[in-house]
Amino acid sequence: MLRGAGYRDVGERAWSWVLDQVCEDEGPWLPETVPPEGTPGAGEGVPSGEMTKEHRDSLYSGIAGLAPALAEIAQYRELTAREQDLAGGIVARLTRQAEHTTEPSLYDGLGGHAMALRLLAPGAEEVALRRLADLAGPDGWRTTLGIDEGSDAPLTDVVMGSAGVVMAAVWARSESSASIATTGGEALLRAADRTEAGLDWGMTPGRASRLPNYSHGTAGVAAALAVAGATLDRADFVEAAVRGARHVLAVGSLADGGFVVPHTIPPSTREVEPVTYTWCHGPSGTSHLFTALAHAGVTEVAGHGVDELRDRCLTSVLTSGVPERLRPGFWDNDGRCCGTAGVGDILLDAAQDCPVPARRQTLVRAARTMGDALVDRAVRDDAGVRWRFLEHRQDPPLLPPGTAWMQGAAGIATFLLRLARYLDTGPDAPVVDRPDQWWSVPAHLRTTTA
Repeated sequence: MLRGAGYRDVGERAWSWVLDQVCEDEGPWLPETVPPEGTPGAGEGVPSGEMTKEHRDSLYSGIAGLAPALAEIAQYRELTAREQDLAGGIVARLTRQAEHTTEPSLYDGLGGHAMALRLLAPGAEEVALRRLADLAGPDGWRTTLGIDEGSDAPLTDVVMGSAGVVMAAVWARSESSASIATTGGEALLRAADRTEAGLDWGMTPGRASRLPNYSHGTAGVAAALAVAGATLDRADFVEAAVRGARHVLAVGSLADGGFVVPHTIPPSTREVEPVTYTWCHGPSGTSHLFTALAHAGVTEVAGHGVDELRDRCLTSVLTSGVPERLRPGFWDNDGRCCGTAGVGDILLDAAQDCPVPARRQTLVRAARTMGDALVDRAVRDDAGVRWRFLEHRQDPPLLPPGTAWMQGAAGIATFLLRLARYLDTGPDAPVVDRPDQWWSVPAHLRTTTA
């Protein structure tokens, strides 16, 4: 395993490559992917990749996703003049766009803009949050993403729906937070489907297909209700979160000392693994449900301690074979959303929240294994460092390198830089927290500014 400096070197070179892709067009923007043979776009001000205009400002694949990277860098060195200019450009762009933006979500809209603004210019997030408050309806917020055509029901999930908006509002702790979290939480209560075990949420009420893990399903919605309930002193929100967790337990498996929940219920007709281990659809992300319940004062669900359930989720990850590519489709992604960097970050969260030294060391070793895989799989040349994921269902399977937070080099670099900082400074290293995980690390370690 590498020392901290080895991870930092790769992370810094990857971040430099990302900076070289940033271009100007009414403010900074970032092409989501860059052709393998492409040259950096910033030199001539001409992009070398493709950008989808409606996503240019997003946390998932746009400039808002550069804010947590800048905030991580600022934990161990001063930002360069170029980085300060980028931060200022992001703040100016998102502030200017707030009054026109209609997409509310955490990963594609105003919730993510609020996160970026709070990280880069504390206080500026209020403009995005006020806009969210203005856009709220009795059932939450209407997405502009065209996800569920034929239905006008608001989405419920963390990535694109009310759960993510609630998380952003609670995390921001602004003057608009309580009203936004109350509106969103009450909308989520109304959107719940009752099951024999408890409560279940589809991306829209009554939806036949369910993605029960963190990003698009009950684990994420219940986590949002738990942290909102704790903040707002809403016992009904916390009770709904507990009932959601009971449903998640009922559809999952506690075999072999772990805990996993299927990727899709009923099983997907697409060619996907029935169980995955990621932030989005696996026990890595679903572990946040149990830390959210602990934050809300809940100690057990269906006879199982919430700390035990978090640890079971992590055990499933540790024994899964990740990050080895055991077979086509098992582990083809190294990003934050669906792959190696996201798992590594959650392992570090858990290590910094772990009171048992031996278990903490196990978690740190696993995080370093993720870091080693990222270093080994990095594409290096004169242009810098980046990663190419695989899509085994296409020929050829190698994808173009991504730039952004959730599926690209910005997010991967941030994990490597955090890992290096942890190894240099130990378990009390400050954690740049985010709306969808802040309760999973000790309060005294959280920081929200660059």
